[in-house]
Amino acid sequence: MGADYPVILFYNYVELADPAGFAASQRERCSALGLKGRILIAAEGINGTLAGPRAAVDEYVADLRNDERFADIEIKTSVGDERTFPKLVVKVRREIVTLGAGIPLTADHDNHLSPADWKRMIEEDPDVVLVDVRNRYESEAGKFENAVACEIEHFRELPSYVERLESLKDRKVLMYCTGGIRCEKASALFRSKGFKNVFQLHGGIVTYQEQFGNEHWLGECFVFDQRMSVRVEEGLVPIGKCAHTGRGTNRFVNCLHDPCHVLFLLAEETEKENAETRLCPACLEAGLTSATADYKGSPAREAASPSMGLPK
Repeated sequence: MGADYPVILFYNYVELADPAGFAASQRERCSALGLKGRILIAAEGINGTLAGPRAAVDEYVADLRNDERFADIEIKTSVGDERTFPKLVVKVRREIVTLGAGIPLTADHDNHLSPADWKRMIEEDPDVVLVDVRNRYESEAGKFENAVACEIEHFRELPSYVERLESLKDRKVLMYCTGGIRCEKASALFRSKGFKNVFQLHGGIVTYQEQFGNEHWLGECFVFDQRMSVRVEEGLVPIGKCAHTGRGTNRFVNCLHDPCHVLFLLAEETEKENAETRLCPACLEAGLTSATADYKGSPAREAASPSMGLPK
């Protein structure tokens, strides 16, 4: 796997007759192997990211591929450690990645571009436009050069956001995400909205960087675990900037105000200079402070509690 404590990312759109039963068996197997991470299971398939000792991860992958439904599943691997995931979570959901399009969508499988074809098209076809269908904060950490980044906080916001991309309907759209799973749904969504020429990067950013590193790529790749982002060092062009000061940083924090809790980039130096910057720019602009914000242990929450001193 290339690491003593690898992190694996995988998904497969395949019909599962008994999602709850399959989830139970996955939970049992992962627990027995000492793996941590998150697996989402639905009638449409599996979406997972796990970490653990190399021998345990290898055994899990072998077991998964022994199931004919997942015999050809692609496994993407990166380097982690014991802190990458705090626990194991296996859940049954309606979708393995929540889009909530409101209309039946079958994941697209017929318009994938290999990383090599993707790179060639970027370099040779002046008509292409790259579209990043990940969340806002992901593209703030890193993205392909000149890509259109969707201003969304959650993937489920994409169906309404597509209307803002109307001008691209007649262009050749090259969409991408981290590992490919969101693109298969996003591609189907775009086509349902009248986009005629849509392609997706097979294997996502992870697979592209395994082959071509930082060619046409800027910054780091956001990941949904304790690492927050991963990077290819050779040719790295950092683009992450502190939301308050514009300083270069790859440090993500959640807004101190729990009802907001938005994820944003905050340079450590900025926070040391002004602790109020743990609030996002929008909350600071709205007049919130660490004294008036709502968070565990805050003066505002303590003052509002009818049972002082009790756990909240």
